[in-house]
Amino acid sequence: MSLQKELFYQEFIQRENDILRAPYNPELEFYSVIKSGNLSRIRELCEIPLAKKEGLGTLSNNPLQSLKYHFVITTALVARYCIEGGMEVATAYSLSDFYIQKVDKAKTDTEISKLHVSMCEDYTNRMKKLRKKKVCSKHIARCIDYIYDHLHTRITIDLLAEHTGLSNAYLSRLFKQETGSSVSEYIQSRKIETAQNMLLYSEYSPAQIASTLAFPSQSYFTEIFKKRTGLTPTKYRALHFRDTELSEEES
Repeated sequence: MSLQKELFYQEFIQRENDILRAPYNPELEFYSVIKSGNLSRIRELCEIPLAKKEGLGTLSNNPLQSLKYHFVITTALVARYCIEGGMEVATAYSLSDFYIQKVDKAKTDTEISKLHVSMCEDYTNRMKKLRKKKVCSKHIARCIDYIYDHLHTRITIDLLAEHTGLSNAYLSRLFKQETGSSVSEYIQSRKIETAQNMLLYSEYSPAQIASTLAFPSQSYFTEIFKKRTGLTPTKYRALHFRDTELSEEES
């Protein structure tokens, strides 16, 4: 069963566009991935060069200029999402200005596409570091990386203590001191954040998500989800379905 859960989780992280819920805009996942600091996933999403992405509208009669406009729009949205994720406004917009100035000098589609990858990875990497900004020790940094890589499993203080070589009691105190949350609270928060993304950007049912993220039962998952978001998983998906549908219509 653990292998099946891992496959579900990895499929969500690495899935192709054909399993995305049809009415949803795949670009919403793109921005959310950058905001969350998921560097490996953003590299996958950037495998198709910007110049070859389908669905890019014509913003100028000059194809090169049109691609530059798309780059500028993307960079501006990335900056906004990262600000929402906690990046300082000055940093986000300084980066945006830097890349927009760089693209203005680009001479080819290939150059713009490469710059697009650099921009995406730069913002994503900064968000990844921001995620661990308050973490001072290498032990807690290792814990956080382990948690993000194993959200599809049941993560315990015993496992993390073994992973870091620290005692359970000392790790618990250090984790609380450096993150402001207990180990269990932190894990639960990250799992609910992932569940929110899965509800928005996949067609998995709440039951599948509960199992994939190693909640002991669907009822417990629903209880925790509602406690943290104010909505049941089903109501959360229904409420935000309209938001994502409107976003696609406007794009």
